[in-house]
Amino acid sequence: MEPFVVHKGKVAGLDRANVDTDQIIPKQFLKRIERTGFGRFLFYDWRYLPDGTPNPHFELNRPENEGATILVANENFGCGSSREHAPWALADYGFRAVIAPSFADIFYNNCLKNSLLPIKLPKEDVAYLLKQAERSDYELTISLEQQVIFDDEGFTSSFDIDPYRKQLLLKGWDEIDLTFVYEPYIIAYEKARS
Repeated sequence: MEPFVVHKGKVAGLDRANVDTDQIIPKQFLKRIERTGFGRFLFYDWRYLPDGTPNPHFELNRPENEGATILVANENFGCGSSREHAPWALADYGFRAVIAPSFADIFYNNCLKNSLLPIKLPKEDVAYLLKQAERSDYELTISLEQQVIFDDEGFTSSFDIDPYRKQLLLKGWDEIDLTFVYEPYIIAYEKARS
């Protein structure tokens, strides 16, 4: 996984509450066996019209949101089923972080396990960011190390994150990578037991 230390990126707003995982990645696209390739199906039912053409009214299809790497949404983002494909699709699309007032618990944890940083901010901060995201040039900087998010116009907000998950993200590790840190101890244990 790619480490997450400091990220500066363009912001896209999705001013919707209760966005469930079936909207993030519809069930018909869950048949893939690898973790990649889901980005093109992200928000499929909202991004495309019935004839398969892009929906010009959907937020991510607007020209000002092209290339966005930070998504701002409203409360209870990622509710619904526990599919891990949802953070895979967001990351594959190009997002490094999702900001919302609240997240569904399983989705939140799945993000952290897949190098996608979910950030919980107060509703008034999210409302400010959603308004700013209407501009095509709006960017945010996220410092995971300092647990702060800021823009070039004076906005600053801090966020909480579990220290264990923070360290894994900073190093770009998942739990399997972490076991390799203990490989010498595992080998010694196995030799002693054989």
